[in-house]
Amino acid sequence: MNTKDRILELRKKMAEMGIDAYIVPSSDPHMSEYTASHWHGRQWLSGFTGSAGTLVVMQKTAGLWTDGRYYLQAEEQLAGSDIDLFRAGMEGVPSFTKYLADNLEIGSRIGIDGRLFSVSQVREMEKAFAGKNITIDLDHDLLVGIWNDRPPLPAEPVFIHDIVYAGKTATEKIGEVREKMAEKNIDYHLISGLDDIAWLFNIRGNDVEYNPVAISYALISDKEARLFIDSTKISEDAGQALTEAGIILEDYESIGSHLSGLGADDTVLLDPYRVNSLLHGLIGDDVKKLEDVNITTTLKAVKNRIEIENLRQAHIRDGVAMVKFLYWLDKNVGKTHITEITAADKLEEFRSKQENYMGLSFPTIAGFKDHGAIVHYLATEESAYELDAEGMILIDSGCQYLDGTTDITRTVVLGPVSQQQAIDYTLVLKGNINLAKARFLKGSTGANLDILARMYLWEEGIDYKHGTGHGVGYLLNVHEGPQGISMASSKVKLEDGMIVTNEPGAYREGQYGIRIENELLVREDIKTEFGEFLRFEVLTWCPIDLDAVVVDLLGDDEREWLNSYHQKVYAKLSPFLDRYESQWLKEKTMAI
Repeated sequence: MNTKDRILELRKKMAEMGIDAYIVPSSDPHMSEYTASHWHGRQWLSGFTGSAGTLVVMQKTAGLWTDGRYYLQAEEQLAGSDIDLFRAGMEGVPSFTKYLADNLEIGSRIGIDGRLFSVSQVREMEKAFAGKNITIDLDHDLLVGIWNDRPPLPAEPVFIHDIVYAGKTATEKIGEVREKMAEKNIDYHLISGLDDIAWLFNIRGNDVEYNPVAISYALISDKEARLFIDSTKISEDAGQALTEAGIILEDYESIGSHLSGLGADDTVLLDPYRVNSLLHGLIGDDVKKLEDVNITTTLKAVKNRIEIENLRQAHIRDGVAMVKFLYWLDKNVGKTHITEITAADKLEEFRSKQENYMGLSFPTIAGFKDHGAIVHYLATEESAYELDAEGMILIDSGCQYLDGTTDITRTVVLGPVSQQQAIDYTLVLKGNINLAKARFLKGSTGANLDILARMYLWEEGIDYKHGTGHGVGYLLNVHEGPQGISMASSKVKLEDGMIVTNEPGAYREGQYGIRIENELLVREDIKTEFGEFLRFEVLTWCPIDLDAVVVDLLGDDEREWLNSYHQKVYAKLSPFLDRYESQWLKEKTMAI
């Protein structure tokens, strides 16, 4: 079936069940950003492959809402589907809840699969629809019977993340969680986020591509720590390690009976943004519920001493792979057949040869020329450009290592660029440098710092429609909260030991895209009579292409920072390169 046929079949089922609108999000029962293919219903129905988006289907209309990272991609992929694109966040574009409230009649019924919507999302919808007496039915997976070749739930094996990498045992981490629970007078802590569970129990899996997690739930009390997971994923060695840590293994589906068994004297802590609405409904109304960010989310965000040292080494190895790739690209572009896809494959090949390699942390974005303006572009055999010695290619990539997760973007000059390209490139670089060298008061949030990366672009009337930075996991999700750097960042304060990315950009539709990204580690800096101050330590080591830099636009302090950074890049990476690569790197890191 094509997209139109799939939507038609869905509408037939909606009519049979008396449902006026059906909403399909991008999530799974654990509110994951990236999901197993079993949960790619929105993608299957609409043809839009971006990681973020919500599909709304009514009997006569259908719409897809997505954010600024995916406007261009969604426009291309929805063409001819009869699904309208709603550019979320743009002026005058209603939210999907506002759209439904405006277009549905009084007393209409909306169907959703409640496993795919968080408690907070359902509450927001109920609030938006209350004025028209619109009801939300939570128990509808209407793809059953339509999506006949739907992939099964994954059952990949779990492995233990060794203490030499994790830095703390699962027992120690569970103890820290219990200390926080005691402070809050909590009897039980329900944890649904897959990354939180993986971190807490020092387990890793392969249930979600690029994210080394295992589909599971956790329920922690002052005496018991229960892991709800498909038993076929647990090897004898992993099971023994978990049991020795005092962790009780339960069947994945039995989480419901445990929650429904909680009593009126119990208090349970849960994150309403990460627990799905159907699961929440199994907890009795008489049970006291405390809603807050998972304790594990906050603990996980601050890397321990061993994790930090491991990360430093992982980033050096990742930088070596990047330089080997950039050297290869420089020597071969315009001489041999290279496409966006084969370039990405070659980069993966260099990474795969590095110690502790575990796979990519997300699909490599390799956007040549105007494809670089599509923020989360993913090349296909049909769309992939062949590279030649002109313009720029934007390469956003990352890797999973046993000792860390990496995320780096470089915009590489392959040949002559226009004056405007060079100016835009330099403005992006200035923003990256400005944020990297910041000193900021302890207690600052990412929202306080975001302007440092945008200010030079704003002065020229340029902006980018994505955040400046996000948290990064540790052999976990490449996007990790709660910290981040954006105008819309939460009130989470940046703390010593947190990691954020620094990735300003500039995108001109139909022409080119530019982004420069390094990972930053938050560090304690100085203490004065005015307070305590923090700074950033750069973790990413890879040359920043100087061929598009308009040197006259850089201040003395910016040139000093860039020259110092490049001096460190050469010192850290050259010992692991052959003499040709080392000489090339020396030339690429010359002072300007």
